[in-house]
Amino acid sequence: MGIHTTIVPALAIALSVFASAPASAIDAALQQEADARATRYALDLRQDPGTPVMGNPDGNVTVIEFFDYQCPFCKAAEPRLKELVKSDGNIKFVIKDFPILSPVSIVASKAALAADMQGKHAEFHNALMGHRGPLEDEARVFKIAANVGLDIDRLKQDMNSTAVTDQLFENFNLARKMRINVVPGYIVDGKVLSGLSSETVTSKIDFPTEVEEARAKN
Repeated sequence: MGIHTTIVPALAIALSVFASAPASAIDAALQQEADARATRYALDLRQDPGTPVMGNPDGNVTVIEFFDYQCPFCKAAEPRLKELVKSDGNIKFVIKDFPILSPVSIVASKAALAADMQGKHAEFHNALMGHRGPLEDEARVFKIAANVGLDIDRLKQDMNSTAVTDQLFENFNLARKMRINVVPGYIVDGKVLSGLSSETVTSKIDFPTEVEEARAKN
């Protein structure tokens, strides 16, 4: 029996089994695989020194967000996350710039990372996330930066630094390893909440419950 007559039927059987599996079983398998990757890359996700952190740096639960400043779903979830971080007081909120939606997204992320060098990342991040509508062009980004008191000349210089470029590269590489290809992407400790099923749709994520479940496992 030749290779085609042995492999092709086996592949067809495997595909038919997967296709006939209940959606809940497929979702569970995807979740398990994603969570395993989160465990494998836990140090990169939680302790990268170049990634801005908000909330409590020593919090006992880590919430990681892969986001784009042009993403309306990221902006819609932001007030819930800010309230959670503020009210809980024991959450480490890790901000992973993942600018995939437009060229201006890249400018905004580079500017935000450069703003961290002036000690104003939180202010600038909040201003960008609070901006209504799209960021039309880089001039809008720099106007928002000026409004929060950033030195624009220094900001532009730092945006082109090796540190900023390397950080974005590392973020993209980590997203690839995690198989996160949409924004927003959230990880609560070792649980991935990104594009796996209807339960991980941003509007349906119950962040306080996810945090408490993660805390109970610690």
